[in-house]
Amino acid sequence: MTLTTTPDGVRVEGREFPTNRGGLCRKGWTAAELLDRPDRLGTPLLRTEDGTFEPVGWDVALTRWVRELRAARATHGADAVGVFGGASLTNEKAYALGKFVRLGLGSSRVDYNGRFCMSSAAAAGNRSFGVDRGLPFPVTDLDDAHTVLLLGSNVADTMPPFVQHLAEARAAGGLLVVDPRRSATADLTADGQGTHLQPLPGTDLALLQGLAHVVLAEGLADHEYLAARTTGLAQLRPALNQWWPERVEAVTGVPAHRIREVARRLASDPRGTYVLTGRGVEQHADGTDTATAAINLALLLGLPGGERSGYGTLTGQGNGQGAREHGLKADQLPGYRSISDPADRAAVAAVWGVAPETIPGPGLPAVELLASLGRPGGVRCLWVNGSNIVVSAPDVAAVAAGLERLDFLVVSDFFFSETAAHADLVLPVRQWAEEEGTMTNLEGRVLRRRRAVAPPPGLVGELEIIAELARRLGVEGFTDDPREVFVELAAASAGGRADYSAITWDRLDAGEALHWPCRPSAPEGSPRLFLERFAHPDGRARLVPVGGPTRRPAPGPGPAGGLVLTTGRWLEHYQSGTQTRRVGSLAAARPEARLQVHPATAAARSIADGDVVEVTSAVGSALVRAELSTAVRPDTVFLPMHFGGEATANLLVEARTDPVSGMPDFKATAVTLRRPVAGGSA
Repeated sequence: MTLTTTPDGVRVEGREFPTNRGGLCRKGWTAAELLDRPDRLGTPLLRTEDGTFEPVGWDVALTRWVRELRAARATHGADAVGVFGGASLTNEKAYALGKFVRLGLGSSRVDYNGRFCMSSAAAAGNRSFGVDRGLPFPVTDLDDAHTVLLLGSNVADTMPPFVQHLAEARAAGGLLVVDPRRSATADLTADGQGTHLQPLPGTDLALLQGLAHVVLAEGLADHEYLAARTTGLAQLRPALNQWWPERVEAVTGVPAHRIREVARRLASDPRGTYVLTGRGVEQHADGTDTATAAINLALLLGLPGGERSGYGTLTGQGNGQGAREHGLKADQLPGYRSISDPADRAAVAAVWGVAPETIPGPGLPAVELLASLGRPGGVRCLWVNGSNIVVSAPDVAAVAAGLERLDFLVVSDFFFSETAAHADLVLPVRQWAEEEGTMTNLEGRVLRRRRAVAPPPGLVGELEIIAELARRLGVEGFTDDPREVFVELAAASAGGRADYSAITWDRLDAGEALHWPCRPSAPEGSPRLFLERFAHPDGRARLVPVGGPTRRPAPGPGPAGGLVLTTGRWLEHYQSGTQTRRVGSLAAARPEARLQVHPATAAARSIADGDVVEVTSAVGSALVRAELSTAVRPDTVFLPMHFGGEATANLLVEARTDPVSGMPDFKATAVTLRRPVAGGSA
């Protein structure tokens, strides 16, 4: 996008670009409204003894913060201080923040909200392909697709410009959408343009196993490809034998004949066939296995690395790809290096000018990090930067209690969020249009973010905050110049899986399309991975057997149990809603959370459209207005994740996580539903 200054203020305009071709969603078109809102944070706020906040200068704020950091480390050790980051941060800020935690604070306690987004897909990609990049091919390759299996992604609401890349597949009747709701994306399959499969939430793994079973059982697999480019077929076969379509129907509710039809469609012509996953199938306690099952299906069909075919996962957050590549994950160093690998540690340590043993080992993934807040041996002083965890984390009541146990909490944000309300110190930061830097999109393409408008006077960017904190702590090696940080980032990534070493600021400014890995031996970059080999040492992809009996959500407590809650996004809002709930047109269109309930389910509980209802899970309750809709299954309810207060969806979600990725189980929570005694109608 670009910004234009008019007599009425700043206006956003679409920019011709391969991924969006000038199109923006409603959130993009209205983003400029947030730049000059009167409630934007403009000065640091320090909590007083009576619990209120008072404005203070930057020197006072940072002096107090450094004092608290030193006290926490002296009393409880280096791991008593931690950082929770966000995938909206630029590559430079993510890199500097991860480096600061490990060198400036000497702590291992860093993770970020991408753990709630991409972690299962990343873990699956790493073990199957040897590397994790959202799309290992340009988005524009989809323009020629005749068949696209879209699993758990409502792109029509969350990424509207992406839908144009599905036009050919729709015209060919080949858009295959898997979603427990009849979402806006599922509606795109109407009138013969595709197929909508509507499984019970939490059973996507069984559905994928069933599709793969049909591919093998009916001789539809590409055995020449499998022999030349994969390993593990012999081990995969017995894992799939038990998932014949009729059994899958009993688990998922998807008719067996539909499973066979979709499998046959996928196998009909590999050229032009793609399998894409999204959060709907990944945000589960078995999300890594589910994403792996999708990869297995794609490999059986010979799609990854094929000509105009492939597998990929859709990245939703602004820098969901780049933030995890450069050090915000608890177990990773810049360049997508492993913090546990001696060679990776040595490579980064050489760039940082330190001994490898001074870099702390792996930290805690997000849910475990948040569970440790204020507890013995846990984090005592926390900096939350670019995330609103009191809305976005699972079991948010427990998270809020943890924030209150902390000795000191610092929150950096544009606005006073639900998380900021728990802070001891709130720091205002610059917005996207007011800073320089780089981002990495879902294709692994590195993009320049350019400053378009001047920030309000007195506002300080995160790189400046990090550099000043390091100076006050007596730690060298930090700069607030994003260009200098990028040069160091590129050097630290050299030889890593996400190698940026041949990417320069000047090349990006010149408009070159540079996809990582981009190294001196291949300075043109890598828009298409896997054409010749996968990233494992032997060059082969791994078929990984996954899944035993597929878990179904247990019935909720009480006599009216048996419903499954799934959460997700609306067209008008983004993430925790901290920004979009402040945009007038977006807030007017969707002013409050609504719980989608099937009319038959509502009738059985004497619930009318517009009634305030109580939703209860094993960990909490939420009060929200009901919206009757046949878009959800009778055994399922849907609640958007964008709202705080008593309608917060994650009051209901347990802190149950995937054992491999640490992903919370956002998409399948057992709940009960009733009208409160004092409830009423709108």
